[in-house]
Amino acid sequence: MARVFGKDLRWFLDENPQIVSADDTADGHPAAANSRLPLEPAFLFTRELLHNALPELLTQTGTTGAQFARLLIRVWQETHQNDFPDIERAAEAVGRREMPIPLANLLAIARKLGLDICWFDEEKRKPGRTPLRARFEAPGTLFVNSMLHRLEERLKYDLAYFIGHKILHNGDGVIPPRFTAGLNEDERATTDSASVGSRDVLLAWRDFECGVFAGALLCPRVPFRQFLAREAHQISGCAALGVTAAAFMRRMTAVSPYRYWHYFDGYPPGFMQTVCRGNGIPLPWGNMSLVPDPCPRWAVFRLLNPVSTGQVNNARSAPSSQLSIMHDGRQQRLYCCHSLVTKDSTATTHVLSVGVDLAPALSAQGFDAAATTAQIADACHSGGGEAPIPRVAAHRLQTVSHVLNIAWIGEAAARPASIICPRSKSCPRERPCGAQR
Repeated sequence: MARVFGKDLRWFLDENPQIVSADDTADGHPAAANSRLPLEPAFLFTRELLHNALPELLTQTGTTGAQFARLLIRVWQETHQNDFPDIERAAEAVGRREMPIPLANLLAIARKLGLDICWFDEEKRKPGRTPLRARFEAPGTLFVNSMLHRLEERLKYDLAYFIGHKILHNGDGVIPPRFTAGLNEDERATTDSASVGSRDVLLAWRDFECGVFAGALLCPRVPFRQFLAREAHQISGCAALGVTAAAFMRRMTAVSPYRYWHYFDGYPPGFMQTVCRGNGIPLPWGNMSLVPDPCPRWAVFRLLNPVSTGQVNNARSAPSSQLSIMHDGRQQRLYCCHSLVTKDSTATTHVLSVGVDLAPALSAQGFDAAATTAQIADACHSGGGEAPIPRVAAHRLQTVSHVLNIAWIGEAAARPASIICPRSKSCPRERPCGAQR
């Protein structure tokens, strides 16, 4: 046992049942690590004043009602660490925890629920618009783009998505259509309301619920968690399950027993289609606008840059792992991410990235997380912002990789670590990244 967990025998005999957590975040929750708005004086933050002030705030900042609703839902998702057991149970009841679930079985479930599938042709992308993949018409007609015949992974996801609408919302038709990669900015400008309306919030919430349902139906919690353990959380396992890498990564953050995850889906030149985090990683962006001055050392932006300049031609590149040190103004944080360049159903290249905060894992193994992070940070500063990981720290990270059974943490520990920052203008390197470009 000592060899498996990389510990000396005496570690098991210290008679101390308590493990002190390295999590020093507010409320004991990593997502609470971000600065909270001080609601003082309290009379300025009454329900009535906020009710009147929010619409003007959104108008002045150019934030649409749908964007604001999506932001609220993302914060709700992060607060609950992407865990929604009621939706999970609903998906498992209809799918009976089958994994992988064949397309024929999903079609059988749809028929049993009274869904009538009609196919339509829309092969070409209209200027400034993304193709419609599927839409639902009450009480039970599902219109599906015929291009999904050759994209079985995405067809399965869309079927699972609308099966979720039929079960969760009784198929009342109040559900947004499914576009490739979601609506782009031009479409959002024409479809989103300039104020917060009840329909904006309802559509955004139902879209979120159906997405969670689809992930739970295609990758049920217990079988998928066992699968991740067998595959050491390697993203290549998505092919064996017949799901997209994006669905695989998002679902990974929901079922893993280690809860300190983040997930990004970025499109060139710097738009975040999806942002989800349970580890409180400081972000200079949301999923509402382009990133104005991204740190080029973030894996997602480092991979987006060649995409934007046309240097990436392959449909999918090999996944890459990166260990990063971030200064968030109060402390140094240690993250590991695993990123992949891939293409959506219209052959648009984008970057998927999933990552973990390593401090809680280091602390759980009895290591001094702050000292380990500082050791790696010192090496990076001495190396001009990037350097090989010191031997002791690398050994600790390999132990964490083995215990968590996440192979790409070990892969990153064998490579140089890099300093990243929330915004490039506040780069902590001796020679800022902007000066190196």
